[in-house]
Amino acid sequence: MSALDFTHDAAAHSWVASASGSDFPIQSLPFAVFRRAGEAFRGGAAIGDQILDLAALAKSGAVHDVLAQQALAACTQPALNDYFALGPPAWRALRHALFVLLRSDAAPATVAAVRACLVPQADAQYTLPTRIGNYTDFYTSYFHADNIGRLFSAANDVVPANFHWVPLAYHGRASSVVISGTAVRRPLGQAKPPDAAQPRLGPCAMLDYEIELGLFVGTGNALGTPVPLRDSEQHLFGICLLNDWSARDIQGWEMQPLGPFQAKNFSTSISPWIVTMDALAPYRTPWSRDAKWPQPLVYLDTPANREQGAIDIQLETWLESGPRRARGAGPVRIAKTSFRHQHWTAAQMLAHHTVGGCNLLAGDLLGSGTISGPTAGEAGAMMELTQAGRTPLRFDRGDGEIEQRAFLADGDAVIFRGWCEKPGFARIGFGECRGEVLPALPLAAVGVGG
Repeated sequence: MSALDFTHDAAAHSWVASASGSDFPIQSLPFAVFRRAGEAFRGGAAIGDQILDLAALAKSGAVHDVLAQQALAACTQPALNDYFALGPPAWRALRHALFVLLRSDAAPATVAAVRACLVPQADAQYTLPTRIGNYTDFYTSYFHADNIGRLFSAANDVVPANFHWVPLAYHGRASSVVISGTAVRRPLGQAKPPDAAQPRLGPCAMLDYEIELGLFVGTGNALGTPVPLRDSEQHLFGICLLNDWSARDIQGWEMQPLGPFQAKNFSTSISPWIVTMDALAPYRTPWSRDAKWPQPLVYLDTPANREQGAIDIQLETWLESGPRRARGAGPVRIAKTSFRHQHWTAAQMLAHHTVGGCNLLAGDLLGSGTISGPTAGEAGAMMELTQAGRTPLRFDRGDGEIEQRAFLADGDAVIFRGWCEKPGFARIGFGECRGEVLPALPLAAVGVGG
């Protein structure tokens, strides 16, 4: 796991004035792929409200370390796959080099050269940070599994027995992963109401979000060669925010007996900035499993994972309805939770993913699974918050009148925000992941009634 070093010093500050108190202080330096209108996409690192243009930096000659230069050259491309494939030593060399260039004690000539490479984030357009060859979505929150199970069963133990033994997952659709800000079209699909004789085709009536984290694979592994748990984190580059949009009525019908298909493949939104595992080192916490539950098999259990396998990433879900937006009222916060509650760690997810010989590729994306906590206000999906629509959310629409939501309405925007903070260390953020719901296409689009 990543060790603490000089880049985690809370006393360090950047000569970029906006860095202090922002989501992106000098202790963070997350990566994204961006451009200004009319330009080519390339890699960038966030510092305050600016982007350090890594292609411009490569041309400036300000980076002198050979390994950092190699990493920087890989970041000039329109996707970061080649950079990720270089591995932890190269990632760390570039992070260290950027930190030194942006630190407040940098030489005036250095500051002048690097300042010329800054681009305001307000001027940037973002795209997916990698060519995502494969996307796997896990199911790793006990509280989410328990909440969902109790909506449909009165049994005392509604969580499947294998949940305690296996980091469960399904292979998602990489082609429909989109960058934050991309609108999400309400899907059409089959659903079968409980009192109906047969299913019907129509717009999703129970559109939901799921707050997750996206884990980006850095270095891959050879086909047929598992990655031991002790080495798993060396294969993870970093983490972003992820919205696993879900069509609950379609999902309920199609998951008999297989896993999600149309209910999940219409869109998955991710935030543009990837916070590196190195930047997250100060916020590691112990991982444990309640003694009442089975403990992991030996290949999913190490002392290091027990000591600091979990990460305390604070997460919030905000909802901005169309009426609130029209009145300039802004979004309302509807839930708050933490990644530390997950039943399995990021390292365990990757180790299990490869145990059968599956070959992960640089730039692949893993979803953490919905992140829910032990209390009602920590639910990671609207399905949980509203008890499958039985107790709708109520909030001011911006003029004193009350709106209600059982599930998402057209025009709603869902916004995720995340951050880490700990005494003695700087607070770092993840930016935001946003998606606005568009109305479904007419049935004529699929040849019905037209």
